[in-house]
Amino acid sequence: MRAFKVLQFNMQFGQNWNDANPDIGLINLDLSIEEIRGHNADIVLLQEVEQALPGGVQPDPPPNFTRLRAALTGYDSFFSYPKADPRELPFGIGLAILSKTPLSCAVRRDLPSPALEFDFRGEKKTPTDRLLIGAKTVVAGRELRLFNTHLLAFFMLNASSEEHTSQRQFVVDQLRDSAGPTLLGGDFNVSKHDSLVQQFTDAGYQTVQTSTPTWRRRPYVLDHLFYNRYLKPVRHAVKQTPASDHHMLVAEFEFAG
Repeated sequence: MRAFKVLQFNMQFGQNWNDANPDIGLINLDLSIEEIRGHNADIVLLQEVEQALPGGVQPDPPPNFTRLRAALTGYDSFFSYPKADPRELPFGIGLAILSKTPLSCAVRRDLPSPALEFDFRGEKKTPTDRLLIGAKTVVAGRELRLFNTHLLAFFMLNASSEEHTSQRQFVVDQLRDSAGPTLLGGDFNVSKHDSLVQQFTDAGYQTVQTSTPTWRRRPYVLDHLFYNRYLKPVRHAVKQTPASDHHMLVAEFEFAG
């Protein structure tokens, strides 16, 4: 049976990595497109597609996604912003699923964030909500359910998703409701990933790898591809890229049985 390739990538809205000063990297979406195209994946799951604008403004159509869709020919696609919120900070927002086979039954679900206070540039802030999106496609004659998410980075707020469990639990509940072959990719923003992996294992999902860090700023495995028993990973790799502060996670799967 032919394997299909999946690319998981937090693209940080095209902001390239700068070793000297990671917070002032140049935005070069052409490099992001080149890196994505180079893997020739059958399915691409992207986080932080757009950069948040002041006041929570969400341009329609989304500019980065529009360029991606035009450049990555041969893909069907689905994009969604999180819920608009004037509190949004100037980081990356928006999720996308791209597939060489047609997508159907697209869904989006808001993931509420708790009212944790934190300091940002001398001001008190509270986090905005996060997002889960999904769609179905057919690969090699088999229906495949796809999910993509980007959870709140509690570790950056001096908190933990082990204490504030609602976002993780909501995603798990969605997975439990999926009866056939299912893949979940995303930036889970869990610095100590053992509890996350165990939680998803208990729900019937494995991750392709936990040994190689996927984030440049700290040696954390933040990005995952979770799969259920109807799928079998053939190979995987964490691919370094100058196009983001996250590395790319690439995996090939076959349908089990």
